[in-house]
Amino acid sequence: MRARSALVYTVLRLLAFLVPLGILLLFPVFQELPWLAAIFAALIGFSLSLLFLRRPLENVTGGLAARRAERGTTGRRTGAEADADAEDAALDAPQRPADHDAR
Repeated sequence: MRARSALVYTVLRLLAFLVPLGILLLFPVFQELPWLAAIFAALIGFSLSLLFLRRPLENVTGGLAARRAERGTTGRRTGAEADADAEDAALDAPQRPADHDAR
């Protein structure tokens, strides 16, 4: 993932929220209830990002997926993978018979 694509996506998402918020705060009813303007601006920003920011989102998530795939091939293992390998090794190990003659 390039930092530029993540930065572009972040800036565009902020603009999708801040521009409608600024416009809504120009209306007198929203000047008295700024929290309502923030809610409407969040809904408008979410809608705009779903409609128009699909390509920047795909660039960011594609970069993250590629980075994760590279990290997986370098030999790093997660804790769950190491735990699963330890359990498999314990199950595959030959069982020693119990020592019944010990007194």
